[in-house]
Amino acid sequence: MATVELSFSALPVHVRTARLIVTAVARRSGVDETIMDEVRLAVGEACSRAVEAHRLHCPDEPVRLELSGADHRFQVIVSDSVPADDAAGEPPSAPRPDDSLELALAGDADLGLAVIAGLADDVEISNTPKGVQIRMSWPAEHPAAPAN
Repeated sequence: MATVELSFSALPVHVRTARLIVTAVARRSGVDETIMDEVRLAVGEACSRAVEAHRLHCPDEPVRLELSGADHRFQVIVSDSVPADDAAGEPPSAPRPDDSLELALAGDADLGLAVIAGLADDVEISNTPKGVQIRMSWPAEHPAAPAN
């Protein structure tokens, strides 16, 4: 199967659309229906985490997904565009009104990563020069027959 690439603006409403597309591609790649909920939830967590990071640091940049199926695996890569330097920048010299929100979101992001690790068969989280990349994969034993 060829790679499907998707990018969307950093709006929470687009996370649902991403989950729907991932579900369709996962089915086509042969992911068993019994683990489809795990796929949807893990991708939703990864996309939500990326959307929140973008909304704080680079709201005009799109969140990117790559979906592929090969060698009996279905793989999803969710990439944000928040370099580690921006996400973990120095604390401001004076408190800002939204500091508590930013700290709460950081805690939620850590919890989201733990959820993803529990849902995906294989997970790799990488800091790249362009941002954070979450690679998840699941078994895909019986690829669907191509549509005519």
